Amino acid sequence: MLKSLKLLADPTRLRILHLLDREELSVADLQDLLGMGQSRISTQLSQLKTGGLVGDERSGKNNIYRSNMTPEVAGLARHAASELPESAKDLTALRHLVRKRQDRARRYFDQLAGRFGRDYVPGRSWKGLAEALLKVMAGGIVADLGAGEGTLSQLLAQRAEKVIAIDLSEKMVEFATALAAEHGIGNIEFRVGDIEAPPLDPASLDLAVFSQALHHAAHPQKAIDSAYRALKPGGRVVVLDLLTHSFEQAKELYADTWLGFGEGEVSAMLEKAGFTEIETAVVDREAESPNFQTLLAVARK
Repeated sequence: MLKSLKLLADPTRLRILHLLDREELSVADLQDLLGMGQSRISTQLSQLKTGGLVGDERSGKNNIYRSNMTPEVAGLARHAASELPESAKDLTALRHLVRKRQDRARRYFDQLAGRFGRDYVPGRSWKGLAEALLKVMAGGIVADLGAGEGTLSQLLAQRAEKVIAIDLSEKMVEFATALAAEHGIGNIEFRVGDIEAPPLDPASLDLAVFSQALHHAAHPQKAIDSAYRALKPGGRVVVLDLLTHSFEQAKELYADTWLGFGEGEVSAMLEKAGFTEIETAVVDREAESPNFQTLLAVARK
């Protein structure tokens, strides 16, 4: 506690912690939010990391920082930060940054509506999808989280009692709804929503599927936690996503937030949410550069 108090006594470190307590951020994000140079922020982050108040993980060329504060220290930091004149401005800037992230992803998928099935999407492997479906498909109520144009939802609908397809883009949902109606598929319900807080009732699903959606989430753990809450006891979750890669251009080309995930990372997120019987495998590798690989994870509530 004494070490934490010493670290909290510096206004710059306190402002950084105040932001990281709400969002995971890179050094570049913190530069934009605080209007400070990289070296100053990196120095403060190094001290906070040494003191155990922040942690980080690699995402491509960047380190993404998050708060590691205990509830007691976090409460103290929030109280202390409220006395800083810059706090309100910092939080306003943070809300703007989060909105920009969401708007960027939404614009990308709005543009794809109507041509999504014909465009290349990294990691969208029909081989991978088939392996996932063969493992877990057994009817019931299914949620396709981050459904896009609904191609997977239509496949799931062939065996499911009902499919709830959720996507952040209103235009994508409109297109997918029309496409399902055109194909005479009546057991899909499309809903606009964020996969981190999906419009789903607790304990209402038999199966939840994330197909190339998790790496678009600002907080993947929140998305997995939400899926856990929405599943019935004994329900299953499927994650199909990119294996960790270093193709930085994916962030601009495909509005990716994360450069894939390791098998261990996905397993840890599933376990933290409460899932058991966790299985992971790399189910496909693309022949063309940058040789994206598809990760499959399956678990049970």
